[in-house]
Amino acid sequence: MSMHDSTPEADVPEMPAPRVREFAAHSIGGALALLLGLVGLALGAGMIATGATVSATGAKAALIAGGIVIALAAFIAMCGLNTVAPGEARVVQLFGRYRGTIRQDGLRWVNPLTSRTKISTRVRNHETAVLKVNDAYGNPIELASVVVWKVQDTAQATFEVDNYLEFVATQTEAAVRHIAIEYPYDAHDEGGLSLRGNAEEITEKLAAELHARVEAAGVQIIESRFTHLAYAPEIASAMLQRQQAGAVVAARRQIVDGAVGMVEAALARITEQDIVELDEERKAAMVSNLMVVLCGDRAPQPVLNTGTLYQ
Repeated sequence: MSMHDSTPEADVPEMPAPRVREFAAHSIGGALALLLGLVGLALGAGMIATGATVSATGAKAALIAGGIVIALAAFIAMCGLNTVAPGEARVVQLFGRYRGTIRQDGLRWVNPLTSRTKISTRVRNHETAVLKVNDAYGNPIELASVVVWKVQDTAQATFEVDNYLEFVATQTEAAVRHIAIEYPYDAHDEGGLSLRGNAEEITEKLAAELHARVEAAGVQIIESRFTHLAYAPEIASAMLQRQQAGAVVAARRQIVDGAVGMVEAALARITEQDIVELDEERKAAMVSNLMVVLCGDRAPQPVLNTGTLYQ
């Protein structure tokens, strides 16, 4: 398999299978839990106040102790309230075990003994710095990219990688560098993929490699694009001259092709209408003159022949 036909996915490291997947945490509406908590606090405060007015020692101690216990229990229960905004989620853990994710926005209540970690599920942009690498031909180039992504599985993003933000940034840079060294900036052979000439195909390959690299972190790649692509300054001038020479050669080739067609049409029309009889030598002279006129980059200076063609 040639260098240009190889796929970058073959070099993507194989990530371990995820040990945990996201599922919904058990939660109830927070309004009811808030109401019950406030009632419990009010009841506890009322019992404490009532106990302070009772003269009997036993009843007084019982009311005050009961009020403290009820108020403390209501306060602890209210610690389970969570405000979840749209585009956010809460990863719930109980004594180190994953107990689910809260994605429903609004005020929700869960077990107050659990810990809740806030994680954003909004769409994000990550733009790499301008990277300087060598392309497939060894030419130094500069490129940068932007990646649009979001967290799809909050459990994997929390538990499968140490820091999913740094993980996405590092893997994006690795994928961009790998794509850059896999393909040339400009393909010298026909049919070969190049970074400049096949932007759509290269972008698809970049997106596929990014997806394979960050899938383990529960991240979804929405779009990826190159935002900067150029030769490095030290060879930019030489590569510009090469491109200009290629453009001149292509233009000359097109001019010659057109001139040959015009000469053929002129000879055919002269012969068809029997304007003048041309032998092989006269045809050669006519072809030579027409090619000079049609292919020259300057206005021709005619030379008048006052004799005959053969003198």
